[in-house]
Amino acid sequence: MSTDPSSSAPSASQNQDRLKSHFVGHDASAHPQRWDALWKDGTFLPWDRGFANPALIDALKEKPSLLGVPTHSSSKRKRALVPGCGKGYDVALLAAVGFDSYGIEISESAAKVAGEWLQETGEGREGEYKVWDEGVGRGKTRCVCGDFFEDKWVQEIGGKGEGFDLIYDNTFLCALPLSLRGAWALRMSQLLAPTGVLVCLEFPTHKPPKSGGPPWAMPSDVYPELFKRPGEEMQYDEDMKVVPQDKEESDAALVRAGHWKPARTHGVGIVNGEVKDCVSVWKHK
Repeated sequence: MSTDPSSSAPSASQNQDRLKSHFVGHDASAHPQRWDALWKDGTFLPWDRGFANPALIDALKEKPSLLGVPTHSSSKRKRALVPGCGKGYDVALLAAVGFDSYGIEISESAAKVAGEWLQETGEGREGEYKVWDEGVGRGKTRCVCGDFFEDKWVQEIGGKGEGFDLIYDNTFLCALPLSLRGAWALRMSQLLAPTGVLVCLEFPTHKPPKSGGPPWAMPSDVYPELFKRPGEEMQYDEDMKVVPQDKEESDAALVRAGHWKPARTHGVGIVNGEVKDCVSVWKHK
């Protein structure tokens, strides 16, 4: 008998199957309440890794110009948005880098947990949550409860202004029903500042598209098709693989400014020792 306590822990696929079963048979309109129930119970949160994704940490350090990392010469504080922010790890990370950082959660329970976590850790954070550049300083943090697709939460944080300078999607798109993908792409285009960047952690890229979700499979070819004409529905074949459409880009299109496989990511994105996640960066055309 193994004495390793991790040997009895559920595998990533078992967790994904259990999460999927929580949503099977429920209309998309009921999903917010289903997410809130999980957060309220607090005993099954398989997406909560306990810290920010190393892929984002490395990207901010290695590609600061591409991601628009604040510098001493920045004339005003830049703003970052993390939809589906969970406990707020990425919100805290982006604030440490120098962004005024906002998280949004559809679950009232999740927003409360994030608010408490952000407040409790305060200024005494270490590691990636410690201020990266004292000259730039730490940005403020805030997590609000709201519907990503509506404007009420935007007004709550002070309005859209010119938009967000950085938006980070980490397991947010893959948690949404397929019927909302077009709306997700359009909303991202609307919220992104004219010179801003959308950073997507592409996960799970290795999951068969036909297996359902959440998390839904997110192969890299989903994103270019979504951002070609944001707001339009995508076409899928019988295996639920994306069928590219020969259409011109719309005025709302986003174009890919960077795409790579990170050296590090969360363990769930590593299969047989190989990183399967990808990072993509998108800008207005």
